[in-house]
Amino acid sequence: MNQVVIPGLGPTRRRSWFGDLRPHDAIEQLVQEIRALYVEDEVPWVVGYSGGKDSTLVLLLTWLAVAGLPPEKRRKMVYVISTDTLVENPVVSAWVGGHLEALRAAAAQQQLPFEVHRLTPEVKDSFWVCLIGRGYAAPRPKFRWCTERMKIKPSNKFIRDVVSQYGQVILLLGTRKAESQARARTMARYEQGRVRDKLSPNGGLPNSLVYTPIEDLTNDDVWISLMLHSTLPWGRDAKELLALYQGASPDAECPLVVDSSTPSCGDSRFGCWTCTMVSADKSMTAMVNNDEGNDWLRPLLKLRDALDIDDDRHLREFTRASGRLHIHHGRLVHGLYTQQARADWLRQLLTVQQAARQKAPEEFREIELISWAELEEIRRIWVLDKHEIEDLVPEIWEETTGASWPGRRDFNEAFAIPKDSLDILAEVCDGDTRLYEGMRNLLDIEKRFRTMGRRAGLYGELEKCVKRFMFDTEEEALAYVLEQQGPVPDQDEQLSLLDGFPL
Repeated sequence: MNQVVIPGLGPTRRRSWFGDLRPHDAIEQLVQEIRALYVEDEVPWVVGYSGGKDSTLVLLLTWLAVAGLPPEKRRKMVYVISTDTLVENPVVSAWVGGHLEALRAAAAQQQLPFEVHRLTPEVKDSFWVCLIGRGYAAPRPKFRWCTERMKIKPSNKFIRDVVSQYGQVILLLGTRKAESQARARTMARYEQGRVRDKLSPNGGLPNSLVYTPIEDLTNDDVWISLMLHSTLPWGRDAKELLALYQGASPDAECPLVVDSSTPSCGDSRFGCWTCTMVSADKSMTAMVNNDEGNDWLRPLLKLRDALDIDDDRHLREFTRASGRLHIHHGRLVHGLYTQQARADWLRQLLTVQQAARQKAPEEFREIELISWAELEEIRRIWVLDKHEIEDLVPEIWEETTGASWPGRRDFNEAFAIPKDSLDILAEVCDGDTRLYEGMRNLLDIEKRFRTMGRRAGLYGELEKCVKRFMFDTEEEALAYVLEQQGPVPDQDEQLSLLDGFPL
């Protein structure tokens, strides 16, 4: 059995990709392949870098390939892009940030054509603005609103900008067939449509080709390759990455494989700490359990678990945002989070942020789980779009942080309804929350339109508001719909895909 010994990891059996070659020789062949593709044309490259083992290896191999060329042949730009959703695991986010800074410095020092970009979603598309601001329910398989807004849109915008400048682009990705059977089938399908050797068309982005240099490597191949080049050319150590994966593994073990029954250190999945698309955040849980220094992450795990509840109907409106009512399987399809639920999520988030800052190591003491720009956008949505003129964001900020609200206090002064008037309205409504919210919204709509030269749209806004609040209870609304429309036909299965979507 061919073996390679990595210090501290023990003997490891070589797997498929190396074949009969020594690891160094096999890696050098791959570097030569990348180098040949680089000099073949003038099309710029975009390398997707997440900080994980696969993208790190792709970046390493690309760096070695370009650095090995004479200066006159390093003629086209290599853009390194890293998408930060703003809710990444804080430890991993700091790790990636450190590498990005090191990459910028090393590229300048070594005079390599690498340009580093950290991409983030627009404020209006951020996780907390969508969930707390607009009231989108926590992501689910049939309502996965997060990936498109937070990851795909920022990277696609950057790639389209490069295409508009150069006419074409080649994307280098760290996807591998060994990741899963589904990934292998997808990659095989794209492989059949290749327009050039090693390059597949990107169906979602015109004039872009995809190159997956490590597509045939296994987890073990990846780790062996990284450990053989553990001192990365931009000044960081790949063994730190191994330690990061080890800390995120439930058993704190990170073998490269000693036999076919030994799991590889490749199953840790780093991502958004708020993710409710998985049953549990196993990597962050392992980090907390394996290292007392990460105990400050525990409140984040608790908030993530609070978001991930099986039935959140009691937290959501029984009407859609438009006021429409829909039935599925004999029940109303619920819409956005209620005002109280959204206020509670903000209160919990800011409380967790305070707790994290107090317990975290020095480098995380100023951590922002939610940015100031997001807080301002949430405030704008609540007051202007949702007519929640109580303007609760400053109040919740002061309650949870113990500090004065640092922004403008009178956000909507021109159209504000005095607080004592709202208190009188609440008293008249005698604890009926829906009646209070409906009347408050009608008053705000009327007051805003009063100052307009043309009041086009006033009746439409008033009608939508009345429809939304015309029923006191969910039972009353359901009975009305059943009486007016009868049960929803069985073929109307498409509504199951809209459960939670803010129509």
